[in-house]
Amino acid sequence: MIIIGIAGGTGSGKTTVVNKIASQFSSDEVAILSQDSYYKDNRHLTLDERRLLNFDHPESIEFSLLNKHLELLKNGQSIEEPEYSYLTCTRSERTKTIFPKPVVIVEGILVLCNSSLRKLMDIKVFVDCDSDLRLSRVIRRDIIERGRDVQETLQRYEDTVRPSHLQFIEPTKRFADIIIPEGGDNEVAIRILTNFIKQIL
Repeated sequence: MIIIGIAGGTGSGKTTVVNKIASQFSSDEVAILSQDSYYKDNRHLTLDERRLLNFDHPESIEFSLLNKHLELLKNGQSIEEPEYSYLTCTRSERTKTIFPKPVVIVEGILVLCNSSLRKLMDIKVFVDCDSDLRLSRVIRRDIIERGRDVQETLQRYEDTVRPSHLQFIEPTKRFADIIIPEGGDNEVAIRILTNFIKQIL
């Protein structure tokens, strides 16, 4: 099994990179784990309190469960990936069954922050992108998918997203084996990475 970690700032194009890589393999060959599924359950807080949480901070992630799930997959066992709602900021009762595959991709802004998680990865990737482009993508996404307005999104960007990116996410670039500038638009880098994976397989 090859475990690939793909990190990068919010709105950098990580998901696009993951989808383009996965499209080069059959569904029997690739499993994808999203860091976003492993946000801690905050149902003990009010909705207003939950919306004030910093989701770009490493402490917001239940890394122990994510590590455990990767270990289980590596040992040939299936897992139940949690389902997280950004609208309620809580975990759903539903889970998604993930089966072991030859390639497992772990994707999320903070996946290179955790040393135990990094040790499980065979390839570490950082998707790089200019901050202004990331911000425009974040605004579109938060309005359409997460029910926020522009003012709320900009305030959150200034208060937590940008500071956390500079403190926790950008520094993990040094752990990357491969850096992909321009995110999902960098077809050459994605092709090189995909061919490298195929050679290992």
